[in-house]
Amino acid sequence: MYLYLGGDSVVKSDDIIGVFDMDTSTVNKATRDYLTEAERDKRIIYVNYDLPKSFIVCNKNVYVCPLNTATILKRIKN
Repeated sequence: MYLYLGGDSVVKSDDIIGVFDMDTSTVNKATRDYLTEAERDKRIIYVNYDLPKSFIVCNKNVYVCPLNTATILKRIKN
């Protein structure tokens, strides 16, 4: 099954490792370091440039998304 994140971004549900809230998870330094490293490696994909509310870690890339985690999890379940 595929998950539509908005814009031109669609990911396979099987590739998703985790869905994280941008506000609560980026408080941790380890998370900020991970996102910085992913950006340096050019693995960050911005779904669009609206205010990011979540990020989705997949096998190869990290998607920064304006959808909140509840919406993403609802889409995964359907």
